[in-house]
Amino acid sequence: MARRHDPGRRQRIIDAAIRVVGHRGIAGLSHRTVAAEADVPLGSTTYHFATLDELLVAALRQANEGFAEVLDGSGVLDDPHGDLAAGLARVLGEWLGGERTGVELEYELYLAALRRPALRPVAAEWTDETARRLAGRTDPVTARALLALLDGICLQVLLTGGEYDEAYAREVLARVIP
Repeated sequence: MARRHDPGRRQRIIDAAIRVVGHRGIAGLSHRTVAAEADVPLGSTTYHFATLDELLVAALRQANEGFAEVLDGSGVLDDPHGDLAAGLARVLGEWLGGERTGVELEYELYLAALRRPALRPVAAEWTDETARRLAGRTDPVTARALLALLDGICLQVLLTGGEYDEAYAREVLARVIP
């Protein structure tokens, strides 16, 4: 039997894994659930991703692009004279105000690195890359502090189910920026 050429299959599997984690959490992720969600044979998932950790790494890499795209698209880091605290608070509001399931998914995958060492380098890459972006507008230490604060605000909103308060975020971010 001839193998059917399907160049998009690997990406469909990653997308399916993200949807499975979004609906069922990481505990609901298996090669079988992803294959069913992607509508591909089970062997395709194991061909492209021998382990679930490999699949989670690919999913986390893709999920990490969400905040970076919002941040880059905002232009807040491009204006050296703009109000960085106000800009970051606005960006955070846009991100949290978008597809909440996507934001929750990003954090679930990011925090999964606590128990899955294979994910730690990907989480570290995201942290380093985002801090590098922020350091273009401030110093590296302040950039790391801003990132920690942004993460903390996001987690509080997500975990409490509360509303995002942009004025509060702007005020506390401004306190960190020299």
